[in-house]
Amino acid sequence: MYSFTQLSQKIDDTALWLQGELAGIRTGQASPALLDGVRVEVYGATMPLNQVASVTIEDAKTLRVSAWDAGNVKAIEKAVTDADLGVSCATDEKGVRVHFPPLTSERRTQLMKAVSSKLEEARITLRHERDRVWNDIQKQEKDGALSEDEKFRAKEEMEKRVKEGNEKLQVLADAKGKELQG
Repeated sequence: MYSFTQLSQKIDDTALWLQGELAGIRTGQASPALLDGVRVEVYGATMPLNQVASVTIEDAKTLRVSAWDAGNVKAIEKAVTDADLGVSCATDEKGVRVHFPPLTSERRTQLMKAVSSKLEEARITLRHERDRVWNDIQKQEKDGALSEDEKFRAKEEMEKRVKEGNEKLQVLADAKGKELQG
């Protein structure tokens, strides 16, 4: 019998990757995940924002970035502004406030295209993995490790797992789409 452990792992990894990519796409809601990719120039090095400050949700449209060292506030504000995330920043005595303006319909359309693009990247990854597994199954049958019946049972199981993986990816993309529609 063919082992689908590697295929299952790849499907899970792809879903996690897509989830991370979609978290970085801005919706009308304040989300700390949006700032995950921001890198701050401090202490002569470039560091991820989460290593120099804490990020909390202040309200539905605002994040609070509290620098651990008050001397880094300006660098954090510059990094968030330079990241071009479509947000505005303001500095106060407690740190940096990141405000999420409402999305325009044009921007929503652009973001929906980005969601679709990320979904397609994930599907391509699954297709490549499916092709790799199918080639491996055929090779094992040719080498005598699998009978022809086992080969077709393995193909059915592979197709079932890939279909479930694609459905999982679609659910993630649909949820992000609903967030974007507001």
